Amino acid sequence: MSTPGALDTKLLLRTYLRCYFVGAAFNTRGFQTIGLALAMEPGLTALYPDPAARRRAWARYIKIYNTHPFWTPFLVGVFLALESRIARKQFPDTMLDQVKSTVVFTLSAVGDSFFGGSLTVFWALATACLLTAGQTWAAFALGALMFAALNAFKLGTFILGYKHGFAALTRIRTWDLVNWGRRLKVLNAALLVMLWTLAWPAGMSATAWTIGAAGVIGLAYAAGRLRLNREALVGLGIAAGLFFLWIRV
Repeated sequence: MSTPGALDTKLLLRTYLRCYFVGAAFNTRGFQTIGLALAMEPGLTALYPDPAARRRAWARYIKIYNTHPFWTPFLVGVFLALESRIARKQFPDTMLDQVKSTVVFTLSAVGDSFFGGSLTVFWALATACLLTAGQTWAAFALGALMFAALNAFKLGTFILGYKHGFAALTRIRTWDLVNWGRRLKVLNAALLVMLWTLAWPAGMSATAWTIGAAGVIGLAYAAGRLRLNREALVGLGIAAGLFFLWIRV
């Protein structure tokens, strides 16, 4: 069996690009396992030329895997760095299972909080405010900037994970993304007030607007807290709005 060599730039680029397909074969049994295996395939093939060793390596990636997709490039970089050390007998193969069992789900929670619950909401609210104010090109520029920043984050964290391996997790922890997510949520609240101000219909009385806002809050409460069917609530809201317009006419 030949000694596994270092992964070259072309192979790393192929691996990184495959991270974009992590959710393409999402299923309820392994969640994102197939997408992770697709991303790891070039690296495992290069690191383990012996078929028996490669099968043992593949066995580490057929278990359940699920995290926020923005973190997948980082985790794939970390996994490749660990596999490089495992292939050279510098780390035991059990080390990867220990990392996957803790880090993957922790980063999933951080991703849901910061990206899903804060950053993308900021993006949507800021875009809505700009469009409502008639600043179409500013909204387009913001979208382009955020899209570029997101992909720079993915590429940068992939390089960070592959370069530093397990030690990269310490650097991620110092970014304090959870608290940054809380700050963004405060900003999002201000943007929501701004959007309400910009979208205030001309000629609508304060009473009518207050009733409408209270109705939306009530429907949101019914969906979030009471777990009522969302489609039925949307239909109820539309019906109430049409009825209000009918009685005014």
